Amino acid sequence: MKNKCDLSSFSPKDFDKGTGILKQTLWYFVNALLVRASWNPFMGIKIVLLKMFGAKIGKGLVIKNNVCIKFPWKLTLGDNVWLGEGCWIDNLDKVTIGNNVCISQGALLLTGNHDYTSKSFDYRNAPIIVEDGAWIGAKAVVCPGVTVRSHAILTVASIVTKEMEAYGIYQGNPAKIIRKRIIK
Repeated sequence: MKNKCDLSSFSPKDFDKGTGILKQTLWYFVNALLVRASWNPFMGIKIVLLKMFGAKIGKGLVIKNNVCIKFPWKLTLGDNVWLGEGCWIDNLDKVTIGNNVCISQGALLLTGNHDYTSKSFDYRNAPIIVEDGAWIGAKAVVCPGVTVRSHAILTVASIVTKEMEAYGIYQGNPAKIIRKRIIK
């Protein structure tokens, strides 16, 4: 019987990493040694390096230790963004984060996946947009193609697979709206 999950024909065709192999390789080492490194508490150095590799960053970024950013050249951060310890922006596609946004510790923004129905297991990536005032809770996951609307909240360890409406508070797996956010 032939294995239907045979990945021998897998090929990352049609996947654009957004830059050449030299820049990718250089980023790998700079990220590991200086940006993601827990020994480096200096946010200013991390921000300068991210910008050097193409990230668009507003003012007031707080980037804690062990933050993993796959491809900075596919990242846009607004003003006053908080990237909590150990969060992971797995941006195989573009990630745009607005102003006054918190991405809490251990959160995962996941822009890529594979088409498990395809023999060649092709990539199926999609961008993520997190609008102004939103909060992604600790250990929460935002899946490919999701837009987190203005001031929405994704609670701790929740997984969102579809657009979140503005001022909605979402919880669970898959995340569902549980109430409206009221800001006093």
